[in-house]
Amino acid sequence: MVKPRRPPRKLQPSLARRIMTRSQRSSQQGCFEQLPAEVFHVILEHLTVTDLSVFSMVSKAVNACIVNHVSTLSWRTRMVIQKLHHCTSPDDEHVTLAYYRSLGLLFKRCTLLLPTKDRLKFISISGCLGYACYGMFLKTLIAGWDDLECHRVFIFLSDCTNLLRRIETILTSRPGKLMEQHIRRFCRSVLLDLNQCAGDSLFWLTHLLRPWPMVSQARLLFILCGPLCTDGKIGWQQVCDVPLAQVQLWDLAKALVLLYGNTDSREWSAGNVLSIIEEITVLPQPWHIENVARLLVFCGKNICYSVLANKALNGRVLEISQLLVLIILVCEKDCYCMKWPVMIVKQLCSLFPGASDKWSFIQSMENTFSEVSMEMYALVASGNFLNGDGIYFTDLQISSGKVYSNAGSDVIFVCAGNQNENEDMLQSFCRLLKASALFHTEIVYMLLK
Repeated sequence: MVKPRRPPRKLQPSLARRIMTRSQRSSQQGCFEQLPAEVFHVILEHLTVTDLSVFSMVSKAVNACIVNHVSTLSWRTRMVIQKLHHCTSPDDEHVTLAYYRSLGLLFKRCTLLLPTKDRLKFISISGCLGYACYGMFLKTLIAGWDDLECHRVFIFLSDCTNLLRRIETILTSRPGKLMEQHIRRFCRSVLLDLNQCAGDSLFWLTHLLRPWPMVSQARLLFILCGPLCTDGKIGWQQVCDVPLAQVQLWDLAKALVLLYGNTDSREWSAGNVLSIIEEITVLPQPWHIENVARLLVFCGKNICYSVLANKALNGRVLEISQLLVLIILVCEKDCYCMKWPVMIVKQLCSLFPGASDKWSFIQSMENTFSEVSMEMYALVASGNFLNGDGIYFTDLQISSGKVYSNAGSDVIFVCAGNQNENEDMLQSFCRLLKASALFHTEIVYMLLK
């Protein structure tokens, strides 16, 4: 007798849920396809920005769902705008910037497969974001994009913010407008970060300066990278009146070095950069001569020599002598090596054709050293000097390649402290003598070698 066949065993429900057919495996959302849309939405609501960023890389379907989720107004209000306003103290700034870096990475991954024109829509996520937070978001989002895509980003931002029109307004107006501060904060926070990759900084700086003529380029560069007053305004008059601290001219020097280091490309030439330097140092009036010297020192030996050599070829020997004296003094004050001013003097001497011209140049430098020392000694001895801050020329100015004196005196040094003015003046006088001694020692040592 043949036994009846046993009916096939039914799979247990738990096992059936774990086994997926080939068609199920090829489904777009996998296991998540079985979830109701409301439940899946609730899951996304409970994920952090970092979790969403990782989750968006699972599949195209999941990525599309997350893109739709983060594109809603409620999510952007809760996760983008409100997070910024929760920053109540300066201590929270680091945490806030890290959050917007994660936010930029999320949008970068979500839009990875989209064309550039569609990705640009996610750049304008909010108009009320802080500049620093938006800059962190934007830089993370476009990291790795090629120059053509970044160019489209610049055009898109310019159109959204009327950036070029606002820049034109400040370039055609008198210095000191409030809009200058807004333009500076936006460009420095969102686009131009001189402390980051030099290539990125050069790219954005070139796009900001390119539409304008040379004089306007110099003025815009001063607005973007020039010194600031204590109240946050651009230091137009400050740079003309008093010597500035080292840190106030660093950014401007970095920008000039960036442009000068890219002279091999067709965007910038050495002559253009030197012309910009000449224009900057007379904006809005001729700069204080010590600030000119400090800027040249910060720009490095190549730019400093090129500027001085250009003046030497144009016969401006007196101006070169006075700048060199201040460069030597700045090197002593800021603890720079005295060897490279000596090398610059040696290179400049080679530009003069005859021995008499070289002797005239050296004699002009020595006369400037003597005049400066005698003027300062007279001030120390008499105690008759004005209140100021540091060492600087008051009457001597540089303007359009000419050196002139407002009061008829060739060189006047003024030094005063807030308390012990005589001691400060004496200390400055000693510093000048030390700088002169070190310079001449290096000259003699070079000749002996």
